[in-house]
Amino acid sequence: MCRWFAYVSDSEECLLEDVLITPAHSLSKQVHDHYLPKLLSHDPHEITTEHEITARNRLFNVDGFGVAWYTSAASDFNALTSGRRPALYKNAQPPLHDTNFRSLCANTSTTACFAHIRAATATPIVSVNNHPFVFGRHTIMHNGVIADFIFICRDMCKLMDDDTYANISGSTDSEHLAALYITYLTNGAGKSSWEKTYPVAAMRDALKKAMGTVIKLQSSAVEASKRQANSLNVCASDGSQLVAFRCRNHALEQPPSLYYSTHAGVTLNRKYPDHPDGAENPDAIMKPEDHGRHVIVASEPSTYKKRDWELIEKNHAVLVEVGGELKVEEVTFPAEWNAEGITTGF
Repeated sequence: MCRWFAYVSDSEECLLEDVLITPAHSLSKQVHDHYLPKLLSHDPHEITTEHEITARNRLFNVDGFGVAWYTSAASDFNALTSGRRPALYKNAQPPLHDTNFRSLCANTSTTACFAHIRAATATPIVSVNNHPFVFGRHTIMHNGVIADFIFICRDMCKLMDDDTYANISGSTDSEHLAALYITYLTNGAGKSSWEKTYPVAAMRDALKKAMGTVIKLQSSAVEASKRQANSLNVCASDGSQLVAFRCRNHALEQPPSLYYSTHAGVTLNRKYPDHPDGAENPDAIMKPEDHGRHVIVASEPSTYKKRDWELIEKNHAVLVEVGGELKVEEVTFPAEWNAEGITTGF
């Protein structure tokens, strides 16, 4: 199962090196090491097993990575473009094996970034299959799996507008889910609509609709007794707003881990006191109270302060509006959407 990290702030830039490389448990090191505080490995009836937690969280994520960071470079040089847009870098090898990635992170700061490390399932290990996926100013990434994707892929594509379908470069279930989300968010208005921003509630609704479409297509393609659950830890942003879902359509099984923090950005910024590993930081030049409002959503915490991180409950979503206002909501699905089959995958 993959791992991902998202940061968004309206005013405080993070250095990519500080959030993705420096911590002992940074995303770039989660290829083989995992830290899962507060993660319950059982349900109230103690049915969920340790194997389930291991299967969805403790894998080797060695099949490549990607990072998107928002920058104003395009709008600074083009009067027809406004606001920040995502720059994108991907590679099909682990992040710390890539010296270009290290250099990029050491010299890039941003108010919004998405980063992802991949554990491939059934599709090739090539850079185009790495997350995040970008549509104009919108960025999407996913940790999990769409069950029986091969049986519903063509039907998913039929629901997309032409521009969105043409923007798909790889073969993953995640990129097709992202394309379906963009189609619903923009009402299929095509490429020009990708440059617009939409209310965070519209982003939430489009993502939920995309998930619902997947489950409905599975219901038609696979008999109920064999239909398996989907793990849908999905995050989407326009560089200012963010929605993140932690979902699994099964009455008992848990999705992969997902946490959020509104404080860890201070510890993950070398300009401020503290250090993600608890060491001294004698080079700090700012006070903690001067740090800007921010939200981090991540598969695993990357600082030593466990109290700074909240585990997102199953079938809940984090919504971050312009300015950093955060809200956690329950994501409700009809009971008939729950899968009945015995889980053999993730």
